[in-house]
Amino acid sequence: MKITEHIKNANGKTLFSLEVVPPQKGIGIEDLYTNIDPLMEFKPPFIDVTTSREEYIYIDKGNGLMERRITRMRPGTLGICAAIQHKYNVDTVPHLLCGGFTKEETEYLLVDCMYLGIDNVMALRGDAMKGHQYFEPTQGGHASAMDLVNQINDLGRGKYLHNEEQVCDELNKFCIGVAGYPEKHMEAPSMNYDLKWLKQKVDAGADYIVTQMFFDNKKYIEFVQKAREIGITVPIIPGIKPIATKKHLKILPQVFKIDLPEELINEVENAKNNEAVKQIGIEWAITQCKELLDFGVPVLHFYSMGKSDNIKKVAGELF
Repeated sequence: MKITEHIKNANGKTLFSLEVVPPQKGIGIEDLYTNIDPLMEFKPPFIDVTTSREEYIYIDKGNGLMERRITRMRPGTLGICAAIQHKYNVDTVPHLLCGGFTKEETEYLLVDCMYLGIDNVMALRGDAMKGHQYFEPTQGGHASAMDLVNQINDLGRGKYLHNEEQVCDELNKFCIGVAGYPEKHMEAPSMNYDLKWLKQKVDAGADYIVTQMFFDNKKYIEFVQKAREIGITVPIIPGIKPIATKKHLKILPQVFKIDLPEELINEVENAKNNEAVKQIGIEWAITQCKELLDFGVPVLHFYSMGKSDNIKKVAGELF
């Protein structure tokens, strides 16, 4: 079932969903199940599965020679999606990236999604390759999420890359999610500029938006209001992550280019240890989510990052 249908069928009730990360190469799927199992009591209608782009590794060949090879640390997104659907009978949302994938590889992945009964995909540009300052399109790939949305929609209408004739099948129409940034994308010169790009993705065929994590609800609410003012009408789902360690004070702003409220920063800095920080993060997320429920958000989407104990405590106070 499509995400938009899940939201419509909820009749105004806020849904619970989560995002998981595939295991690293060589690690079994059981650890992932261990993190998902405790959250199934909250009946998530869908689970997102992230995708990792390629990166370079260097192999020592001896005599001072190094060989550069391309690898992916966390492959298996589509396999994880199929396994989760089979085990839990919930819809899954594979993340599709521009970075690291050609248009042909994207088409093959979408065809596999159709065969597996996957109705939803998340279309993302992706980050720059590790060690690179700026995003560079893969040769033969897309330069932006909007172009990726266009390809997904074309395929849904039966328009494939190299077919002269369209093969139309309504079952091929995907429900497409895209990313939104309550504090603007790190590369955007202004919020208004970023919102214009978001509007273009929606106009290209995106069906819903999931935001980057944030810790100040005012920024999300203002983001939604500005999006509505420029004609974006699709559901805007807030992304939530409970802070868990003192390192997050540095890591989260550095990686995601977000601000943390001074009150939260002070509480974390004054905490005795990370166990105390985790409790602070849980309490902050509970308060944050209750306010978002009052605002009427369609879904509370949690970034689990391989951990579920704190999310379980948050969701237990809400659902």
